[in-house]
Amino acid sequence: MSARSERVLILAPRGRDAMVAKEILRDARLRADICLDIPELLGEIGRGADVAVMTEESTRNGDIRRLAAWVAAQAPWSDFPFILLTEHGGGLERNPAAAQLVGALGNVTFLERPFHPTTLVSVVQTGLRGRERQYECRRLNEELESRVAERTAELATANRQLIDQIRERESVESTLRQMQRLEAVGQLTSGVAHDFNNLLTVILGNLGFVEKGLDAAGLDGKLSQRLGYMRSAAERGAKLTDQLLSFSRRQRLEPKPLDLNETVVGMRDLLQSTMGGTTRIETRLQRSLWSAMVDPTQLELAVLNLAINARDAMQVGGSLTVGTENVVLGPPLCPEEPPAGEYVCVGVSDTGTGMREDVRAKVFEPFFTTKEIGKGSGLGLSQVLGFAKQSGGGVRIQSRLGKGTSVHIYLPKTEAKAVTTAPEASAKPSPEAFRGAAILLVDDDNEVREVTRAMLHDQGHRVLEAGSGGAALDILEREPGVELLILDFAMPGMNGAEVARLAQAQRPHLPVLFVTGFVDRGSLAGVDEDHIIAKPFRPDELAEKVRLALGCDSSSKVVRLRR
Repeated sequence: MSARSERVLILAPRGRDAMVAKEILRDARLRADICLDIPELLGEIGRGADVAVMTEESTRNGDIRRLAAWVAAQAPWSDFPFILLTEHGGGLERNPAAAQLVGALGNVTFLERPFHPTTLVSVVQTGLRGRERQYECRRLNEELESRVAERTAELATANRQLIDQIRERESVESTLRQMQRLEAVGQLTSGVAHDFNNLLTVILGNLGFVEKGLDAAGLDGKLSQRLGYMRSAAERGAKLTDQLLSFSRRQRLEPKPLDLNETVVGMRDLLQSTMGGTTRIETRLQRSLWSAMVDPTQLELAVLNLAINARDAMQVGGSLTVGTENVVLGPPLCPEEPPAGEYVCVGVSDTGTGMREDVRAKVFEPFFTTKEIGKGSGLGLSQVLGFAKQSGGGVRIQSRLGKGTSVHIYLPKTEAKAVTTAPEASAKPSPEAFRGAAILLVDDDNEVREVTRAMLHDQGHRVLEAGSGGAALDILEREPGVELLILDFAMPGMNGAEVARLAQAQRPHLPVLFVTGFVDRGSLAGVDEDHIIAKPFRPDELAEKVRLALGCDSSSKVVRLRR
């Protein structure tokens, strides 16, 4: 059945009945079209109509069986309205044939001729309103079914989470209970992250192809705008997944000796633009600061997160202070604090509203926020805590209601000296230099594999595909010309690491590029970043990783994985 069109069909083959009826309906501003016979009427109904007006003689002279068959085959929500114009005295009580038409057509209204034009218009409008309610019922039913399915899945997931949390809470004390709850959410997050990033890879990859197709066709406007909305939503989903992995301490970190004073000074312009011109920013940097072993990018994100929280807590004209210091800590008093030892601290303090003690006790819980709906995910401080704990440190927070809040991130001290190195200005081979490479793509998810294959194909490569590790190894034996192996890390049966080991046992200098939505950070320890690409990825990111993998020297092509 076509979507609602507010269209009336007229079947009155004798005399001027059809033209008269059309003129009456047109005067009432109703769209009406004339059909010559029942086959044409059925065709026009299929193209979109809401009411059919028929004369009694049209049913006698035409094959009513086809029309009756169409009526019987309607969807359960549909009951197409017919208005039958009978001759004088042709009602049900005097005309046995009329009763047969009711059985054949179902939703029939009889209108005896001659009739007043207003009567015809009224009957037609009643039929249109009834048809409109049918479409609305269909829409509501589909929406209800969708919501029921979604809600059922949500309740099942929530129920499983609740059962796990109850079992944990029954066996531990209050502090340990809190830690286990956070850990449980982290495990759930990391488990879902792989599948969620697979979905985002498919969505973003295919969006790219749709956008490319629209550009090639010269189409723009509303459709491109809607695709932009879809891309933004998918990218926000990817960012949220990254935040959840950070909270759960499952993100991949690249720690190195770092001078936190240099980091804070280098962030000053970014912090000022984030806070706005009305906020005063001060830095208090300790001289002779120890080096810290930390991932520079994740540290900057953590400080920026704290600055954004401070901005939201302050009135116009507040003050933000970022400081560093060497500290020696005793045993932790709270679960979020680090173990006893020597640490390098970076602190962010504001002159905002501060927090009550009951709020302070919950700030590191995931999704907890005091901000208005839509103004925060509740993952900012959870992300900071996850990063600090994963780095081997911790967090301490101090707050006074009406005075402000201070958050200190403690990072492990290292004896290694922080070294600032400028990027090497080496000439990169152009992507064209590697076009036409024979690439073996291995991924158990058909949709992810398809969108990745399409990206590689667009970049000019010849792509072989395998849905499992075993199939990939068989292809390697048959195809000696494979120049690059692209592996999904998390696969059932034989995972990416196992496939890589067996593949490089056969072909020691075959470069391997791992594609991962999420793996435990220890699983890829020792693998260079040039050999890893995270889902979801853009075509240009994939092209760059392929270029790096194909362009490295033979010694660096060997991927060393921990067993």
